[in-house]
Parts: sequence; structure tokens; C-alpha cells
Amino acid sequence: MNGSRQDRLLAALALIILAIGCVLVLRPFLTAVLWAAILASTAWPGLLALERLLKGRRTLAASLLAVAVTLVLVGPFVIAAMALAGNVTELGNAANALLQNGLPDAPEWVGHLPLVGDSATRYWQQFAHDGDRLAEELAKLAEPARVALLSGGQILGRGLFDLAMSAFLAFFFLLHGEALAGRLAIALERIAGERARNMIALARGTVTGVIYGILGTALAQGVLAGIGFALAGVPGAALLGLATFFLSPLPIGPPLIWGGAALWLFQAGDTGWTLFIVAWGIFVISMVDNFLKPIIISRGAQMPLAVVFLGIFGGAIAFGLIGAFLGPTLLALGYRLLSEWTARSDAQPGS
Repeated sequence: MNGSRQDRLLAALALIILAIGCVLVLRPFLTAVLWAAILASTAWPGLLALERLLKGRRTLAASLLAVAVTLVLVGPFVIAAMALAGNVTELGNAANALLQNGLPDAPEWVGHLPLVGDSATRYWQQFAHDGDRLAEELAKLAEPARVALLSGGQILGRGLFDLAMSAFLAFFFLLHGEALAGRLAIALERIAGERARNMIALARGTVTGVIYGILGTALAQGVLAGIGFALAGVPGAALLGLATFFLSPLPIGPPLIWGGAALWLFQAGDTGWTLFIVAWGIFVISMVDNFLKPIIISRGAQMPLAVVFLGIFGGAIAFGLIGAFLGPTLLALGYRLLSEWTARSDAQPGS
């Protein structure tokens, strides 16, 4: 008996060590694995339709869908990087001109700003037509700017890696979806019993609702941004609208786009259109993000707005670029499963 008990303890210890080792190996890729599973679950109806169109060739259907997912997730960042690289010379010339000549005179609208108009005008005029003084002031910001850019570059690089890896892993989830779903169902049945099938269906519906909510908001922001850029005469309005669509899940994504457009208009001397883009970005594009996104997600996933807000911002902080998608999805899933479990528990005593 003692020998048998020792054997069981050793076997349990070996399994625990093996599980810990597997977690440590997969830890750098857990975010990508989770997002790949979410992508595959959301794209599953499209896979089945494509498979029927290709007469049952699952590998080809999964490959085409994985390529499409890769282009959708990673392509916009490549396009944006290429566009930025093409404008490096122009940006450098504009920066050199500012350092040599200083800022232009403060626009009249700055002085009319409530509360801060006079002080802002005086501060601006310190650097008007004085490049040396402007360079001295900018030098104070050089180190904080370097740290911020380095940190932002690391976050963006990690996010792009996770996106590319998730698109790659999504191929295998799509290719072997039925087998993986069957094993997951068996594992959950051993843990949760008869509730397992309902939990899986609930999880899939919640994930789909969250993803569609995020994509719906991103589409609305992209279209509105493109309209605003076109009205203001910003070059590449359609491309900038597309970039807004793909950066919509990030809290600071759309402001980077419309803020850059406003800066370009200001450098071109179009003060009126600069104010228009700033107002359009704050009161139209950002309002869609702040109000429409939580409402769509909360309705699609049947969860409170507060949980959605926590998911979006907490996910971005915890997981970086991809966390804006992953955070609300995980919180929505946990909230729905907890609600279902507690509702069933409350119903059992009275039944």
C-alpha cells in the first residue's frame, strides 16, 4: 500500500513538474495562442463556407483564410511604415526649418482660448523666429521623448510579433478545429460535468459578440475619419481612414492618426482646417470610440459597460497592442460564465 501511494505521489509530482515546464515554454506565446483561438472561433463560419466552395479541401481553405487574416492584421502596419518612410525627408526638412527659423507667430485663435489664451500666446511668442531658443527648449524634452519612443517601439514591436504569431497559429486551429474542440469538450466535461457543452456554446457566442463589436466600432471610426480627412483636403484620406480602422482598438490609436493630420494642416498654414480636424477627432471619432464601442460590446456580449471599459484599457496595459482585443474578450467570457454558473447555483435550491 505504501509503495502504491508513493507511486501515485511521484506520478502526480511528475505531472505537476511537466505542467509547469509546459507553461514556462509557452508563456511567451500565451497571448498569441489565445488570440489565435479567438480568431479561429470567429472565422469558423467563413472557413466552412470557403471549404464548401473549394469542394472539401480543408488545408487550402485554412491556408487562404490564414493568409487573409495575416494581411488584415499585419498589412496595415507595413503600409503605414512604408508611407512614413516615404515622408521621412519631408519631415526632416520641416524640423530643420523650425530649428533654424523658430516657430511662426502665434495664431489669433490661440489668444482666444478660454483661461489659457494669454499665457499660451506669451509662451509661444518666446520661440517665434528664434530657432536657438526653440532648440534649447526641445533639448529639455529629448531624454523623456527618447524613453517614451523606446518604450512605445518595444510595445509596438511585441504587439506586431503577437499579431503575426497569432495569424500563423490560427491556421492550425482552423485546420484541426473539430479535433481541438472535441478534446476541449472532453476536458471540460471531466471538470464541469454536464454544463461543459453549454459553457462552450456560451463562450463562443460571447467571443463572437465582442469581436464583432470591436470590428463594428473600428469600421465606424475608419469611415468617419476618412470623411473628415477628405473634407479637410488631407492627402491619402482613404489610407488614413484605413489606418484609423486598424488602430481603433488601441485607446491612443485614432488620435495618433487625426493628430498627425492636424499637425500637417497646421504646418501647411491651414489653421481653420486644423481646428476642424481637431474638433472632428475629439467630438466625432473619439466619441464613437468612447461610447459606441462599449455599447456595442456590452449588447453583443450582454455585459455591463464598466466591464467593457476595464477590458479595453486593462487589456491594452496587460497585453500591449493585442490586449485591446483580448482584454474585453476575456473579461466578457469570464463575466458570462460566472453569471451562468451563479444563476444555475441559485436556481438549484428552489427547483
